[in-house]
Amino acid sequence: MSTSSDIADLSMMQLADSFFPTGMYTTSNGLEALFYSGKKLKVSELFALVKIFIEHQMGPADCAALGNAYEYASKSDVQNVIRVDKILHSMKLVQEIRNASARSGTQMLRCTNFFVTENTVLNEYAAAIKSGHAFGPYPVALAVACNALSIPKRKAGLAMLYSFSVGMVGAALRLGMFQHFEGQKIIDELKPVIVRTVNENIGRPVEGMWQFAPQIDIVQMSHEKMASKMFIT
Repeated sequence: MSTSSDIADLSMMQLADSFFPTGMYTTSNGLEALFYSGKKLKVSELFALVKIFIEHQMGPADCAALGNAYEYASKSDVQNVIRVDKILHSMKLVQEIRNASARSGTQMLRCTNFFVTENTVLNEYAAAIKSGHAFGPYPVALAVACNALSIPKRKAGLAMLYSFSVGMVGAALRLGMFQHFEGQKIIDELKPVIVRTVNENIGRPVEGMWQFAPQIDIVQMSHEKMASKMFIT
């Protein structure tokens, strides 16, 4: 017999799966620009790069935003969900990254709203995005969707960072940097980093959100100027 926690776990896997149509598989977060610059990343270097993303951008900004948005969603406080939305959107300095996050978040809500139709917070937040009163960055949209599906906040954070890691490794595989076995090894080694980062940031207050990885920002900016691209970021 299934329990509510089993259903929530399956919902978490559903949202984290690359089959879920958010378009996240079309992003490399600047990895494509590194590849075409002639930089040949070793397995250990890709691990270190994803670790920097997680610890200096995804954790203190995206994971914190998810945690706050989730808490507000659980209280049906849509106005404060929108406040977190706007703060996180303003913190994404690279236009390509900012726009991609908003597209993926909006698509996350559209798809979730197709089978979760009676959740007030989800409906009102989606309406705010449609009317231009919110932007829909992916971590905030994911928080609202996870709350609607009764996925616990901490598990939502784990799912987000895991999906991000898989996306980065997947982009490296498609660029021909590594083989699948090496990619799986990187993902396995990132698990303690993901857990620690979620534990440190899922309860971070809105006022404490930050991100600082200027070299990554520069690489992502260089991707915007590429004439031909496989990935949108």
